[in-house]
Amino acid sequence: MRGPRPEPIGLSGTQQQLLEQIVRRTSSAQAIVMRARIILAAGRGERNQPIAQQLQVARLTVQTWRARWRAAANRLQVAEAKGEVEAVIQELLEDAPRSGAPATFTPEQLCQLMVVACEKPEASGRPVTHWTPPELADELVKREIVKQISPRSVGRFLKRGPAQTPFVNLLAE
Repeated sequence: MRGPRPEPIGLSGTQQQLLEQIVRRTSSAQAIVMRARIILAAGRGERNQPIAQQLQVARLTVQTWRARWRAAANRLQVAEAKGEVEAVIQELLEDAPRSGAPATFTPEQLCQLMVVACEKPEASGRPVTHWTPPELADELVKREIVKQISPRSVGRFLKRGPAQTPFVNLLAE
């Protein structure tokens, strides 16, 4: 192998055991399982390129997770001493927060939009028989559900359609 040998990462017996449990658990998300496999292989001293080839990921992905684990070494030791290492490991394997603007509307506001859209416009004193995006946007602001919303945004939210639910009744009768 060419290039410098990557810095080793230390895995305690408890950390290794917890990572192996994550890999074996059928309910673990596949991204989390892949990251746990990367850390386990790096903990055995394997180089980045063979790990990447074996797991069919980019070498940069292996480097990223190896570096992230190494950077959290002290935190892992402290958590292990407190008996909280499982939560820290799970958090380390999660996606990092993404950049970008926060959502403009909360899920609650979107639910209220749907509720208003299901009401008859006449009940709100509107002189129309069916909601239009401009009328609905105006009503949402009037009811103080949102500070402002464009008719285009209302249309986009309504265009998404209802959540897909199973055809079978899931509630007990």
